[in-house]
Amino acid sequence: MMRTIQTNAAPQAIGPYSQAVEAGDFLYVSGQIAINPETNEIAAGIVAQTEQVMKNLEAILKEVNLTFSDVVKFTIYTTSMDDFPIINETYAKFLTEPYPARATVEVSRLPKDVLVEIDAIAYKGN
Repeated sequence: MMRTIQTNAAPQAIGPYSQAVEAGDFLYVSGQIAINPETNEIAAGIVAQTEQVMKNLEAILKEVNLTFSDVVKFTIYTTSMDDFPIINETYAKFLTEPYPARATVEVSRLPKDVLVEIDAIAYKGN
């Protein structure tokens, strides 16, 4: 059984996709960018953007009573691997061990010209 997840505590989808899809014991969270859901503004700078992205992911997880502890995999997309140490440090503040699996990829461009986008897969079976 699949169902879509939507919360006003995270930015609304800016295309034909869902914020997240629940499929069995897994939640697949779409890539989040640094849009503040209250103001619809994009955070400025890599630290603020990473923090906002993590807050948006957290809001979607919370909608189905999950936390970052339930995430089994993140994928981070950045427009510059030069920002990776800052992204990594900021991202780590939201997590505790054991850490989820992760991939980080440099891309040429992201929606709305943000600097970072992160998606997640969470396991609901815990």
